[in-house]
Amino acid sequence: TSVYDYIELLSSSQTQSLKGKLISYSDSTSTQIVVIIINSTKGEDINYLAANWGEKWGVGQKGKDNGVILMLARNDRKVAIQAGRGTEGRLTDLMSKRIIEQRIIPEFKRGDYYKGLDKGTDGIFEVLTGEFKEKRKRKKRYNWLDKDFSGLLPIIILIIIVISFINGRGGGRRRSSYGGGTYGGYRSFGSGSSSSGSFGGGGFSGGFGGGSFGGGGASGSW
Repeated sequence: TSVYDYIELLSSSQTQSLKGKLISYSDSTSTQIVVIIINSTKGEDINYLAANWGEKWGVGQKGKDNGVILMLARNDRKVAIQAGRGTEGRLTDLMSKRIIEQRIIPEFKRGDYYKGLDKGTDGIFEVLTGEFKEKRKRKKRYNWLDKDFSGLLPIIILIIIVISFINGRGGGRRRSSYGGGTYGGYRSFGSGSSSSGSFGGGGFSGGFGGGSFGGGGASGSW
């Protein structure tokens, strides 16, 4: 099956709805996406646990490794996405993280676990088909051309005059004593880079097909 709810978190109708969607997706693409719901990882890293289960169960088709595990540990308030090796070019760790943060966790915070899992699996579908749309908050860039600096113009002129006067008095023999100095500056902090690993899964007819997982993945908490 495609949904393993060990704690009966979802209602029967919710489970059937989620199962039907995942099986239909598998029938049309051969990619197996499995949802696992547990109370706790009991201290185990949720990424490792999800990848380990996916590997042992053989989620995905043998040779294609096109399986995906979406694991929820309710009491730990953690969720993870693990992709099989065959989908690493699309469902990367970075994309999985964005699905978790943008689609899943907001619903979990509201207490709607079904909706979070439903939106999360939709996000996985979209990433695998290249249709995933991010909701990014873009910082507005400061454009000095948009501002009116007419009030500062006299001050700027005054500063230039003072600097010119000081440089004039410090000429000749004294200039060599003070020239060539470095006066501070700003240290810039670049944004960190994200390396993305990935894995892969696929197909439900006759059970799991022997797919393989490599680890890594993405997780989040709320």
